[in-house]
Amino acid sequence: MQNKDACTSIMVGKKASLDGANYIARNEDRVKAIEPKRFLVKPAVKGRHETYVSPYNKVTVALPEEGMRYTSTPTLDQTAGPNEEDGINEANVAASFTESVYANDRVLAYDPYVKNGLAEDSLCTLVLPYIHSAREGVEYTGKLIAELGSAEGNGMQFADADDIWYMEVVTGHQWVAVRIPDDCYAVTPNQVAIEDIDFDDPDNYMWADGIQEFVEEHQLNPDHDRWDFRHIFGTSTQKDRHYNTPRTWFAQRCLSPNASLGQRPKDSEMPFIRKAEFKIANEDIQYVLKSHFNETPYDPMGDAPERKTYRAISLSRTAQSHILQVRNLNKYKTSIHWIELGVPAFNPYVPFFANADDTDDSYRNVPEKMNLESAFWLNEALAEVVESHYQEFMEKDEDYQKELNEWARRKIAQVDKEAASLEGQALINYLTEQNHEIASHYNERTKALFFELLTEGCELSKMSFKMDPNL
Repeated sequence: MQNKDACTSIMVGKKASLDGANYIARNEDRVKAIEPKRFLVKPAVKGRHETYVSPYNKVTVALPEEGMRYTSTPTLDQTAGPNEEDGINEANVAASFTESVYANDRVLAYDPYVKNGLAEDSLCTLVLPYIHSAREGVEYTGKLIAELGSAEGNGMQFADADDIWYMEVVTGHQWVAVRIPDDCYAVTPNQVAIEDIDFDDPDNYMWADGIQEFVEEHQLNPDHDRWDFRHIFGTSTQKDRHYNTPRTWFAQRCLSPNASLGQRPKDSEMPFIRKAEFKIANEDIQYVLKSHFNETPYDPMGDAPERKTYRAISLSRTAQSHILQVRNLNKYKTSIHWIELGVPAFNPYVPFFANADDTDDSYRNVPEKMNLESAFWLNEALAEVVESHYQEFMEKDEDYQKELNEWARRKIAQVDKEAASLEGQALINYLTEQNHEIASHYNERTKALFFELLTEGCELSKMSFKMDPNL
């Protein structure tokens, strides 16, 4: 099986974040330039007696009779499976599932992938509706892997108001997970990232049954005095240093400017987890996910000879990006599912309250062909226009994104205040209504900029010439 997602993930603990929320976030990058995505709320179910069969690889699972409501971002084309990717359920648990990771040939020789095992197309669908904590997300997924096997390598993020867990499934049955410390952040870019595992600390580490015996039996540990998951199961190749490690380098350059001094884009031993040097804001996470080696010679939008050396974080192949802001349910009424459709560098993140029972029509319904009433297509169109005249249009595009971030903060504060006196279905109805208003505001502002830039672009044609006013 081949992973289709080539993503970048970021996790920020509640004591490392500016607002005290736990954050998990990821760019969902795909092979094709256009792969339409929807944003849905999947309803809760009760009394169900159904079997799930993946259209992608025919993995077959008897579904639980009951499942919670949750947000998700499935692909429009369902022939290769749901590919719901990420979301927040009604228990206030967030998950982001498909950070593709790759094991080395030594370990795969003894535990190969299972062709009809659990694959990225099914993970969100088969896990998120049934978990009530971040830790349970790891446990539930681990049980599925033990039963079904894994069809590929995947990194998975789970978060609730208290904890963030990151899980890496790397072979047919072997996996580990680590709790991200509250005062730390972590970045991973399509590469096995988890390092030392403390098997005497089950509060902060989890692992597949028998993984130590598996490593010992097959003589897989290259180190003399440590049990480093990355060293045992991961890769360190030319492709990693061209495609993966530069993304970690840039993210840590932004979020740990002092600790990361001396690191280079090709360094293979950059730490997975770092203590935050400053309180990380939502906007800081956005900046990293939107970045393309900005202000370095490696920026593909620049003119330096090195501009195409490394694979950037924000790509034209990004189908959607999300930031899942998990807020304390006792203090706040709901967490927020931030969505960016299309190319992150050029488009804003839109905040939607997760405790809702519907999404806006512009996010729910996505035509197969371009239509500016669809948020996905509108954002793709804006990105195309901005990139076509990058030097002329980027400042206006950045101002537009900044303006919407300011608006979003004010809107969220207003909604939190109004929601404080509501509960039950009245609260859900109110938040659903606010989500429609948020979508409408962003869509109208995006259309205004899109048409403004299209008009200005008429003056920027390469076929222009100094005209004789008398003609």
